[in-house]
Amino acid sequence: MKLVAICAAALACLPVAALAQAAPASAPAAAAVAPTLDTPIEALVANPKSKAVLDADIPGLSTHEHYEMFKAMSLRAIQPMSNGKITEDMLKKVEADLAAIK
Repeated sequence: MKLVAICAAALACLPVAALAQAAPASAPAAAAVAPTLDTPIEALVANPKSKAVLDADIPGLSTHEHYEMFKAMSLRAIQPMSNGKITEDMLKKVEADLAAIK
């Protein structure tokens, strides 16, 4: 009885999401979400197709010396801080090219 009470107390401390069942193997992966200008840069770089878009449209972004400092941010977030190096036209080109990824 004591063990049941301890287990119940432990389960009560867990977040509800931790108790949810795992998705079936046939469910699409969360990573299958289409990349956008709001996707973290590190996620774009991790995908070979979106990395190719970045390398073509914003050369040097993925190899920038301060990449580690901004990789968790999105292109939209870093654009105002780029001192004009990432223009609105560049973002439009990246957006169109990311949308074309299949």
